[in-house]
Amino acid sequence: MFRIDLRRMILFMAIMSVLVMMLGSFYASYLVQRQLLIDNTLDANYAYAAKLAESTQNFIASAQQQLAYSASIIADEFDHEDILLREAEGLRLRTNSFNSVVIIDADGWVRATSPETLSLTGQKVTSANSVQALRERRPIVSQPFMSLAGNLIVFISAPIVDSADIYHGYIGGSIYLKDTSILSSLLGEHYYEDESYLYVVDQSRRLLYHPDPGRVGEVVGANVVIDAIIRGESGRQRVVNSRGVDMLAGFARVPATGWGIVAQRPFDATLEGLNDLTWKVVRNTLPLGFVTLIFIWWFARLISHPLWQLADGAQHMDRDGTADKLRNVRSWYHEALQIKRAMLVGIGLVNTKIGRLNRDVQTDPLTGVLNRRGLDAVLDEWRAEARPFAAIALDIDHFKRVNDTFGHDAGDSVLRNLSLTIQSCAREADIVCRLGGEEFLLLLPSTSAASAAAVAERLRRAAAQDVVDPVGRITISLGVAALPEHGADAGMVLRMADEMLYEAKNGGRNRVVVAG
Repeated sequence: MFRIDLRRMILFMAIMSVLVMMLGSFYASYLVQRQLLIDNTLDANYAYAAKLAESTQNFIASAQQQLAYSASIIADEFDHEDILLREAEGLRLRTNSFNSVVIIDADGWVRATSPETLSLTGQKVTSANSVQALRERRPIVSQPFMSLAGNLIVFISAPIVDSADIYHGYIGGSIYLKDTSILSSLLGEHYYEDESYLYVVDQSRRLLYHPDPGRVGEVVGANVVIDAIIRGESGRQRVVNSRGVDMLAGFARVPATGWGIVAQRPFDATLEGLNDLTWKVVRNTLPLGFVTLIFIWWFARLISHPLWQLADGAQHMDRDGTADKLRNVRSWYHEALQIKRAMLVGIGLVNTKIGRLNRDVQTDPLTGVLNRRGLDAVLDEWRAEARPFAAIALDIDHFKRVNDTFGHDAGDSVLRNLSLTIQSCAREADIVCRLGGEEFLLLLPSTSAASAAAVAERLRRAAAQDVVDPVGRITISLGVAALPEHGADAGMVLRMADEMLYEAKNGGRNRVVVAG
């Protein structure tokens, strides 16, 4: 089964952190760049529309000045038809501002036209724009209207007033919105790219200019940008156009006419470059990301390796050499070093505890000498080493009488005192055991039966001289046997020593009997 260890967890968390951070950075950068592109496009379109609106406003003002100048020339010569015709022709050809020029007297009769192919001279005008110009007697820029010839026209006029302040009529110039004109040239200089375009709309929602000539004159329906223009506003707006295309539009109003000039660019086209740029950034970042992941893997391994070694040591704390392995662990950072120290302390405490438990298991709790389990461990070790030894089995004479007379507490005192006496008579390498009750065993490594007999005799005399309160003096009986003198193995020698002990008891007690 898949095991979640520290290295995998660190690696996973680090990789996820890097990925989340990178994705978050990419996404945040994308959003910022996206909004920046949108804002810049809106600002650029607004600036462009405002510039064109200003240029159109200047053109209208210039056209009005040209008409006013021509009106001042012919004001005092209004009765000379040739002068009127020459000025009309000169105005049209000299400035190229108008598609046609017409001079109308105060009664509405056409006095001169250019070009003459219009064939309007001598006719009386009755259109609303002509009547308005005659009635108001001031410079006028008409709303676009459809002429009798089917042209969509904007008519600009200036009153003709002579030096005597007599009103003679007006001179006017027509701009054909569906034909080539200076206005279409001015607006048509826009560089159309990725479906970006501009259009001009009047207060009645009629298109006055559009890159698609077939739409000029079309009345546009609901549109938030056109609604804002009709309200007299200029600005920038994201809008869905009449064809359902999402656009970023900038719009500005021409004060002299109330027209609105709208420059717009498709929303998708605006972001197309950003999408390509984002993918390039991602592709260029991938090598660095790969190197980063390798570094994360290496660093995760570097962090987790000491902890992995410590965890392995924790699983095998009962094995020999674990402490040495832990000491060799390179704990190069604080937490691993602290864990290492704690584990070494723990192993020391465990070993101490185990040693204490082993001693408790192998030690008689009353006297502090070895018990039968401890004896077996010593004999196993000596048996493996083929070590010779002598055994002295001893027993307290009439110990039952001591318990019956003085109680078990007194008996325990006698046993403790005897164990101390035995240890005082034994050498450092000798083993003292309590086999149970009042029976003890003294093992003397690498000792002959004769030497052991001397030790047994010294022990007998020492025990007889001790006075234990309230019991007084006690005596002991001892049996001696040796390996290999009296048996081929330790079991035979111990049985022989035990038989000699019973022989000493049967022989009158307080004596030493050595196997023959």
